This record gives sequence, C-alpha cells and structure tokens, in this order.
Amino acid sequence: MKATEAKATVTSVRVTPRKCRLVIDLVRGKDVKVALGILANVNKSATPVVEKLIKSAAANAINNHEMDEDKLYIAEIYANEGPRMKRYLPRAKGSASGLVKRTAHVTVVVKER
Repeated sequence: MKATEAKATVTSVRVTPRKCRLVIDLVRGKDVKVALGILANVNKSATPVVEKLIKSAAANAINNHEMDEDKLYIAEIYANEGPRMKRYLPRAKGSASGLVKRTAHVTVVVKER
C-alpha cells in the first residue's frame, strides 16, 4: 500500500513559535517548489529552519514513499511551543529580572495533489 503523506518534524528550535508562524503562514497550502521560492525571498529568523524542514519532508516523500516531486504540496504546517529556558538578566542596584528563551516544535506534512 502506497503512503498518501510524508512528514518531517524539528523539535526545540531556538526560534519563538510566534516568529515561526509568521513564516509558516506564507507557505501553507502551496506547492513545495512555490513555497521554497517564497522562502528564498523572506528575511526572517525562522526562514532557514522552515526551508530545511520543507526540503526534508519532500525528500521523505520522494525517497521513502515514491511520490512524484512535481505534485507535492504542503498539506499541513504548524509550530507548537517547545520547552522554555528560564534565565536571569542583571538589572540596576544588584537586582535581576527574568528572561524566557522560547523554543518551537515545527511539523510539516506534504501530500500529492
């Protein structure tokens, strides 16, 4: 039985989920080649991560599930919150304030049209 979808995930990326979603929303539902073309012109911190992940999902579809490269499109793509790293930032008069370094779990699912 031939698989209908291929998936790729990346966990605990040091980009906030909110910044990831800005990039993800640009490519949701697009063909893989069109999506990669769009990402080539986007100057955001999450772009390299999303681009690499889409290429990985497409490679999984082609190599593992024998799907046609030209028919692939991004069926699902989402970024969820990963673990948060809590740090301290020195402030005036010997005090400190909290700093939360957020991470994201990003998932891409590609299917054939």
